[in-house]
Amino acid sequence: MSSADDGRSLGQLVAAATTELSELVHDEIALAKAEIRQDVKRGIVGGGAATVAGVLVLFSLPVLSFAAAYGIHNLGLGLAWSFLIVGGAYIFLALILLLLAMRKFKRIKPPEKSIASAKETATVLSRAKPHPRTHRSAAGQTALEQNGPGPQKQPERTPAV
Repeated sequence: MSSADDGRSLGQLVAAATTELSELVHDEIALAKAEIRQDVKRGIVGGGAATVAGVLVLFSLPVLSFAAAYGIHNLGLGLAWSFLIVGGAYIFLALILLLLAMRKFKRIKPPEKSIASAKETATVLSRAKPHPRTHRSAAGQTALEQNGPGPQKQPERTPAV
């Protein structure tokens, strides 16, 4: 379809194409941001769970150390067994949180929709052919050669004071 068919000039068509391309780029960026934002949230939850698991393990080390010391000293069921139970509970909770963190980290993926859309856009743009700048007439002359240069715009002058 030529520009004469819908009444738009070449400048209007170029402006429309530029606007649409700009909107396409903005939409691609918005899609990438949305996908990355979702993965960042997953990473934060997974990182938080891993941090809590690390803290619990650190809390359990002194408890287990005390429990082991009391256990060796007493060689029986006493206060040491209670320390062992508490320390074991901390480790159990830490393992559960660590498994949760690992599941969250495994769900983090690259922004697949954005990558696919960008590749599709690049493919379409790579197939685009440049528009010819001059049209040759039947005699083989370009429009510029036939008509000469267009009207020259004179620079504006400021009045002297």
